[in-house]
Amino acid sequence: MAAGRLEGRTAVITGGCSGIGLATVRRFATEGARVVIGDLDDAQGKDLATEVGGAFVHCDVTDADEVAELFATAQREFGSVDVAFNNAGISPPDDDSILDTGLAAWRRVQDVNLTSVYLCCKAVLPYMREQGRGSIINTASFVAVIGAATSQISYTASKGGVLAMSRELGVQFAREGVRVNALCPGPVDTPMLRELFATDPERAARRLVHVPMGRFARAEEIADAALFLASDESSFITASTFLVDGGISAAYVTPL
Repeated sequence: MAAGRLEGRTAVITGGCSGIGLATVRRFATEGARVVIGDLDDAQGKDLATEVGGAFVHCDVTDADEVAELFATAQREFGSVDVAFNNAGISPPDDDSILDTGLAAWRRVQDVNLTSVYLCCKAVLPYMREQGRGSIINTASFVAVIGAATSQISYTASKGGVLAMSRELGVQFAREGVRVNALCPGPVDTPMLRELFATDPERAARRLVHVPMGRFARAEEIADAALFLASDESSFITASTFLVDGGISAAYVTPL
């Protein structure tokens, strides 16, 4: 049997207990990765780690010490940190138009979506620089490159920050063997999206009408894109805006 694309490598995934993170944990494991899951869901995390033969670390991604321990655990238990999929994020309903979004909501989204990526990159880079290799994948969004029809001001700003930071890090560390890319999904059918639109079907319809493919992405499709960026198949790709959005960012008028 041929070796998997991540055979013998250690991958750390934040937000690994649901949505894109969960799909990616399982996808990476099928390709031979030793997966370390960082999440707040202790019960699901431990069960998932057992399922894939990996490890779980309770991790608040806004806490620098807990983030440092997440990557230290991967290094200590498996001997390397080859892939970091910095994926944890939130999109709460109180993040809306700038006219309605309060400062507390703004700061919470920035902390979870942007500061956490800063903390994860800061924690993992020393391991990857010492190894002389590594792939960092930061979850941004299609809203980092186009204006969103359904306003989520702090979410949009946070994802723009993730994109800009990923570009800078990709350029800065390219000659040390570390690749950094921003994975930019379009709308994905995840619990987070379903919760956001559950009370507002009209809002969901407004977003869906702009997607040329006429549907939301499946989490597994985004996991496949993360696998590509994690593997040697993307060895000449860094500092990229890797859009997996069903064509939404390219559409001016979408046929119904």
